[in-house]
Amino acid sequence: MGYLTPIEWSNCTALEKKSLLTRPRIISSGNIKKTVSNILNQVKIKGDKAIHEFTIKFDNISLKNFRVTSQQIQEANRRINNKLKQAIDIAANNIRTFHTAQIPNIVDIETQPGVRCQQINRPIKSIGLYIPAGSAPLFSTVLMLAIPARIAGCSEIVLCSPPPIADEILYTADLFKITEIFQLGGSQAIGALAFGTATIPPVDKIFGPGNIYVTEAKKQVNQRQNGVAIDMPAGPSELLIIADEKAIPEFIASDLLSQAEHGLNSQVILLTTSLKLAQKVSANIKKQLTTLERQNIIITALNNSLIIVLPDINQCIKVSNIYGPEHLMIQTSKPKDILQFITNAGSIFLGPWSPESAGDYASGTNHVLPTYGYTKTFSGISVIDFQKRITVQELTPKGLLNLSSTIEILSEAEKLEAHKRAVAIRVALLKEAI
Repeated sequence: MGYLTPIEWSNCTALEKKSLLTRPRIISSGNIKKTVSNILNQVKIKGDKAIHEFTIKFDNISLKNFRVTSQQIQEANRRINNKLKQAIDIAANNIRTFHTAQIPNIVDIETQPGVRCQQINRPIKSIGLYIPAGSAPLFSTVLMLAIPARIAGCSEIVLCSPPPIADEILYTADLFKITEIFQLGGSQAIGALAFGTATIPPVDKIFGPGNIYVTEAKKQVNQRQNGVAIDMPAGPSELLIIADEKAIPEFIASDLLSQAEHGLNSQVILLTTSLKLAQKVSANIKKQLTTLERQNIIITALNNSLIIVLPDINQCIKVSNIYGPEHLMIQTSKPKDILQFITNAGSIFLGPWSPESAGDYASGTNHVLPTYGYTKTFSGISVIDFQKRITVQELTPKGLLNLSSTIEILSEAEKLEAHKRAVAIRVALLKEAI
């Protein structure tokens, strides 16, 4: 199996190196764009009727009511075992602790005597959470989105997930008092959250991952006139590991496999300075793969994946920063020494005892992260994504007098006469009073 064969970086040409770091192509064809556009237009025009038709067509289910009732939530809660509930509580507490620490401070400063500037924070009023439920219900994503939203102060949280919604998603949503829950998936769910229908309220910003149709729908509603905001561009999940000769091959193999099982288009990469380690990891991947249930998904993802041997750690760091992974694991003898040189990554896991699974579920950091190279300009979800920052300025009469000359000179240089006059009128009045 070719995807398990270590590649010697030094033997590659510049073109081959560039090709190796090119992510698997996301096939967003003209047909997909056209299909999504049609779905969104139908939802905007026909509302609930269109949603009902698309749910029958795509989910093979006819629902009388998309809204989940309190009785359905209570029944789901009873079906969840106590062991899972306790695990969710521990994860939720860690996530809450970490995200509470992210609450931004109010900025309040005098930039010069009599000129006071502030920055205040206000929550986004209404948000929509999209929770995928394809091959596995991602109830952990409810934790990652609902907790910072509540900490930020969002008052209206609407959740959509494809029918039938898993008990785990309903239970987790109920823990954080989600305002409304709807059994609705795909592009039609994004359209409903963006435009609103008779049943589903429109929101100000949409969060959450999804398949290629959901991703395309988020992109399209965001680009429309007065379009709804979205959390970030999205792509398939990915993991990159930097390892030296002292790393444990069994650990690395398990980490690569754990990320590969996310989906068919996932990509995992090992960068190492040791050919011997690379070969051991390759052998361990083959061995561990036979014991996993999602083999077909993993094998397809591994076809997109790489094991690359580089001359030294500095080269590993350079390649990692060029790639800009969603998840970056550093399994070297001194991982903290490398951290200062990392510029592009969504979330970083230091040392052999920090599996990526910890961040996916329970360490406290957020697992909704930029992918597909967007780590160069985007960050993972945090409390500030659910808030707006508003600046405030207040000038005293003396403060305006002291700053007036500067404002007048600058506005005159830009040929904005009304700006200059707005200051000059006030200054004249102040000088008359002196």
